[in-house]
Amino acid sequence: MIGKEANLMDRKKATNRMAFVGIIGNVFLAVFKLVAGLLGHSAAMLSDAVHTLSDVFATFIAYIGVVLSSKEADEKHPFGHERLESVASMFLALILFVTGAGIGIKCIQAIMSKSYLEATLPGVLPVVAAVVSILVKEAMFWYTMYYAKKFNFGAFRADAWHHRSDALSSVGALVGIIGARHGFPILDQVAGIVICIVILYVAIGILNDAIEKMLDTSCDEEFEQGLKDFVMSVAEKENTTIGIDLLRTRKFGEKIYVELEICEDRDMKLWEAHDMAEKIHDAIEEEYPNVKHVMIHVNPS
Repeated sequence: MIGKEANLMDRKKATNRMAFVGIIGNVFLAVFKLVAGLLGHSAAMLSDAVHTLSDVFATFIAYIGVVLSSKEADEKHPFGHERLESVASMFLALILFVTGAGIGIKCIQAIMSKSYLEATLPGVLPVVAAVVSILVKEAMFWYTMYYAKKFNFGAFRADAWHHRSDALSSVGALVGIIGARHGFPILDQVAGIVICIVILYVAIGILNDAIEKMLDTSCDEEFEQGLKDFVMSVAEKENTTIGIDLLRTRKFGEKIYVELEICEDRDMKLWEAHDMAEKIHDAIEEEYPNVKHVMIHVNPS
C-alpha cells in the first residue's frame, strides 16, 4: 500500500512538473517568436508563433485530462475515469489539426495571390528565434516524453508530440527564412505548407490512437501471446498443468482489461482451482502495471 501511495505521489509530481515546463516554456517561446516574426518580417515565424501559442492550451488540456483520469472509481463510474485521458488526447489532436490547417490555408492563399512578393525581406532575428525554438522544443519533447512513458500518460505523450511538431515547424521556418533572405521569398510560404503537413500527420496519429482506446480495441497479437506465455509460466512454477481456452484484452484509456478462461483438472478441489486462478490473477497485475483488472474463469478439463 505504501508503495502504491508513493507511486501516486510521484505521478502527481511528474504531472505538475510537465504542466509547468510546458506552459512556461511555450509562453516564453510564443512571445519570442511573435516579436521576432513582427520585427524580422517573417510569415513563417509568425505562423510558428501561433503554433507555439496553441501548445499552451494543449498542455493545459493534457494536465486536466491526466488529473481527472486519476480519480478513483465511484458509484456512477465503477470502472474508473481512465478514458478521460483519451478524451483529452482527442481534443489535443483536434487543436493540432485546426492549427496546422490554418497555417496551410494561409500560406496557399499567399502563394496564389502572390502577396509574398510584396513582403519585406526577413531579418536576422527570425533566424535566431528559429534556432532557439528548435533547441528548446526538442528538449521539452524529450523531457515530457520521458515522464509520459515512465507513468504511461497518453495525454502527455500527445503533448510531447506537440513539442516535437513545433520543433519540426521551426526547422521548416528556418529553411523558409534563409531561402527568403537569399532571393527565394516563396520558400517562406512553402515552408509554412510543409509545417502544415507535418502537424496534420501528427494530429491524425494522435487522434487515431485516442479513438482506439475509446472503442475497447484489443491489444496487439504480440502482447496477447506474451501474456499467454506468462500465464503458462506461472502455472509451471506452481507445478500445475493448465490450458488456456480463451484470452481477451481491451484497452480502457491507458489501462488494459483482461478476460481469461483457463482449464484445470476436473478432479481438483474447488479451493485448489480458485487458489491457482488467484495466483495467476495477482501475478498478471504485478507483472503488467497497465493491466487494471483481470477476470479469470476456470473450466474443468
